[in-house]
Amino acid sequence: MSVQVLASGWTDSGSLGYPVLFGGVLLGSIVPVVPTGPLLSVAAAVAMTTDRLDIVLVLLLAVLGAFVGDVVTFAVARFGGPAAVRWVSRRQHADRLAEVRRQFAAHGWQIVVVGRLLPAGRIPVLVTAGALAYPWRRLLPASLAAATLWAVAYALLGVVSGGIFDDPLVATLVATALVLLVGLLSNRLAARRRRKRERSS
Repeated sequence: MSVQVLASGWTDSGSLGYPVLFGGVLLGSIVPVVPTGPLLSVAAAVAMTTDRLDIVLVLLLAVLGAFVGDVVTFAVARFGGPAAVRWVSRRQHADRLAEVRRQFAAHGWQIVVVGRLLPAGRIPVLVTAGALAYPWRRLLPASLAAATLWAVAYALLGVVSGGIFDDPLVATLVATALVLLVGLLSNRLAARRRRKRERSS
């Protein structure tokens, strides 16, 4: 995919999905107010059912937006001091942050990757990594791998719905429903694991 194709797709009024996707994923990766997973799945579904978006560009921009957003969040937590850590983690439960802090030293980069994929796991992981001054040389490749796995997983939901349904609206609705279902199942599994740990402790 050439730079000219990317530039024309970015500025074409019929392909405004590219900047919306990148900006939404980037913003949602820094401030959790944008549902980045559904946004990516919808973009992938549109790419599969229309010629307005290219699935490869959708995937690449999602990876880039997620990676840059996670690095920014980590940098704020690492260099911003206690006030910055409190600001980044203001909507996170204290017990969740404490749990991640205990596990971080033992598992390292694996937690960075898994935290990206688990609901409500990314920010506690990145805040803890920043507060513990986790090395950049380990954070960057782990964060890139995490962003890639996350983007592939959510793009696949859109690809599946777009491959089944020709109507972009139907594919978009199905992709959104699949994302919500995956999130619900993940939350229930995480809650069950927490209850088991509490009973065993």
